[in-house]
Amino acid sequence: MRARLASALLSILALGACQQAPVRADNTALESIANTLVPEPPPDPAAALPALTGRVVDNANLLSPAEEAQLTTELAALERRTSDQLVIVTLPSLNGQTIEAFGVALGNHWRVGQRGKDNGVLLIVAPAEREVRIAVGLGLEAILTNARAQQIVERDLLPALRRRAYNEAIFAGTHQIAAMLVEHEAEPRRRQR
Repeated sequence: MRARLASALLSILALGACQQAPVRADNTALESIANTLVPEPPPDPAAALPALTGRVVDNANLLSPAEEAQLTTELAALERRTSDQLVIVTLPSLNGQTIEAFGVALGNHWRVGQRGKDNGVLLIVAPAEREVRIAVGLGLEAILTNARAQQIVERDLLPALRRRAYNEAIFAGTHQIAAMLVEHEAEPRRRQR
């Protein structure tokens, strides 16, 4: 693709040179035209994603250190019991993305869940945009269905979020997700083909 772009650029430059003053030897005209015709590459979407620093990534500072430690302990126990990996992430901003797109990008970037099982779950809270989402890996879609995830959001997260009791919402949502996964722990965690 770059070869085609360079060829097209040279053709444009040749046409411009015929119609305008001669090209200077210092290539400033070439660089100027090249910069206007070849846009900067888009920013790397992964660069805007937070780093996976643990089972709780509280970048919006919604939890106290004690609450974060408690949740981390509970999530580790959940993984030992079911093999499922639940990660809580709070964000100061979605940077103009939808929470759905952000969840997909983050899940793919972090690779939450075990290889071959795709049994990861993200609980995403973005208070500035007033958004919350439960993003579910393909291996858990039969257990934590869209309808069940929506029910947890509406019943357990939104009432506390509306009161700006973010920590209560996060605990309630986490406990309901964990309860659902434990209830179905005997079911296989395999990515459906």
